[in-house]
Amino acid sequence: MQIVHLTASTFFGGPERQMLGLAQALPNVTTRFLAFAEQGRYQDLLSQVEAHGFAGRALDHDAPQFRATIRELIDDLRLHGDDVLLCHGYKANLLGCIAARKVGIPVVAVSRGWTGENRKIRFYEWLDRRHLRYMDHVIAVSDGQAQKVRRCRVPIDKCSVIRNAARLHAFASVDESYRQRLRDFFPDANTQTQIVAAAGRLSPEKGFLQFVEAASRIIAQHHQARFIQFGDGIERPLMEQRIKQLGLTNRFVLAGFRADLDAYLPWADVFVLPSYTEGLPNVLLEASAAGVPCVATAVGGSPEVVRDEHTGFLVEPGQPDVIANRVGLLLGNEAMRREFGENAQQFMRDQFTFEAQGRAYLELIQRLTRREVVAC
Repeated sequence: MQIVHLTASTFFGGPERQMLGLAQALPNVTTRFLAFAEQGRYQDLLSQVEAHGFAGRALDHDAPQFRATIRELIDDLRLHGDDVLLCHGYKANLLGCIAARKVGIPVVAVSRGWTGENRKIRFYEWLDRRHLRYMDHVIAVSDGQAQKVRRCRVPIDKCSVIRNAARLHAFASVDESYRQRLRDFFPDANTQTQIVAAAGRLSPEKGFLQFVEAASRIIAQHHQARFIQFGDGIERPLMEQRIKQLGLTNRFVLAGFRADLDAYLPWADVFVLPSYTEGLPNVLLEASAAGVPCVATAVGGSPEVVRDEHTGFLVEPGQPDVIANRVGLLLGNEAMRREFGENAQQFMRDQFTFEAQGRAYLELIQRLTRREVVAC
C-alpha cells in the first residue's frame, strides 16, 4: 500500500512533524510527500522528509495556476499508483480532492483547525469548510475539532478523531547547556530566575497579547519571573509595543522562530498557551512530553491534552488575571510543578503515541481502500 501526503508547507513545524512521525509509525506502508511550491518555502519539509528516508518533491505549478496544478497532481498520482491521498490544509483539500476523484482513489482531509489569520485566509478557510463534506473522509485531530467539522455538514460516519501524537523521543534526553542558554536571553537572570515560556504563531487567534498582560500581573508577585515567547507573526509589533508600555523590556523576550525549540522547552518552569481557538495544539503535547506543567485556555482540543489540576491548569480565554493566578500558583510551588510535569509526561506516554496514531490511520485506510496491511 502507498499513501501520499499533500501539503502547503512554509516551514517545518507541528503539522509537518506529525506527518513525518506518522510515516515512521507505518513501516509496512510506503509513504511519500508532495508539497506546493509556496515560492520555494517547501524546502524545510522536503529536506527533513529525505533525511528520514522518504520520497518527496515539490509541484512545479502552484496558485493561481489552479488548472495546471490539478493536471500535475493527476499525472503524479497516476504515475506513482498511490492508494490514498491525505490532504493537509485548505489548498490541499480543494485541489487534491479534484485530482483524486479523476484518478479514482480515496481522498482524506486532515483537519487541524482554522486560523482566520487575515481576510484572504478567512475566505479560503470558508471555502474549505463548505467543501469538507465532499471528501471521502475527514480526520479531526481532536474531539473539539470534530465538533466543528460536523457543523460543516460532514456526516458522522465520514469523520473520525485521530489525535496528534507527542514526540516523546525528542525529550528522552536533554541538553544541560540549554538551561543556561535559556537564562542568557535575560540580562539579569540568575539561578533563582523562573522562566515562563510560550510558543506559536504570533497571530490574533493565538491570544499571545494576553500572555503579555498576564506577565505584568505575575511579575508584581514573583519578581524573579521572566517570560519568553518563541515564534513569529503579524502581531509581533503589537506585542513589542505592549511589552514596552508595561515596562517589561528585558523581562519579556520575543525570541522568534527557533529550530532548536525542543532543547529549550524542558528548562522552562511553566508553559502558557492563551489561544482563542485550537485544533489540538502540538506545542502543548511537546511541553507536556518535556515534563513542563501547562496553563492553557480550554478551547478546541486543549482540554484533551491538559488535565486540569493534574498536569496543569485550564482557564477561559481572554482572562489574563486568571492566567496570572494559575501561573503564580505553579511558580510558588516547586513540588506542584514537579508533580504536574511528571503527570504530563505519563499522560503523553499513555494516550498520545505515534504507534497508536499509526494503528488508527492504518485501520481507516484499510477500510477506505479495502486492502489489508500487516500492522507493525
